[in-house]
Amino acid sequence: MAKKEKSTENNKNKKSFFKGFKAELKKVSWPTPKQLANNTVAVITIVLLTTAIVFALDIVFETANKQGVEKLKQVISSSNETKTDNTTTEGQTTDDSTATETTEGEGTSEETTGETTDAENQDVQEVQLEDQTQNTETTQIENTANQ
Repeated sequence: MAKKEKSTENNKNKKSFFKGFKAELKKVSWPTPKQLANNTVAVITIVLLTTAIVFALDIVFETANKQGVEKLKQVISSSNETKTDNTTTEGQTTDDSTATETTEGEGTSEETTGETTDAENQDVQEVQLEDQTQNTETTQIENTANQ
């Protein structure tokens, strides 16, 4: 008997739910077909305008980025060329076509092209410093051994 009572209660709850649902839908203020068309056109227009603006900005920024990157490459390469043209460091002579690099105390030379990057210049300077440090340490050890 308990099962029959529960099923009748569920049916009553379902019927009352749908009656309440229908009553609430009658209270809703529905737009007229003309208002619906106007609002739809407004939404579509705003979406299309926003799309056009974003598309235009994307093209502008992409073009500016490409030109900016190319300009930066040119500036960097020209500054590297002027650095290598004007820079003469100890043990290193720079020329437009070739550069000869001689490490102090070893008597070896190495030819490279005149276009070097800052990283390469820094590497060369670090190697020269290491060689100078090793030469100094070797000289100190020999002086200590001779004494």
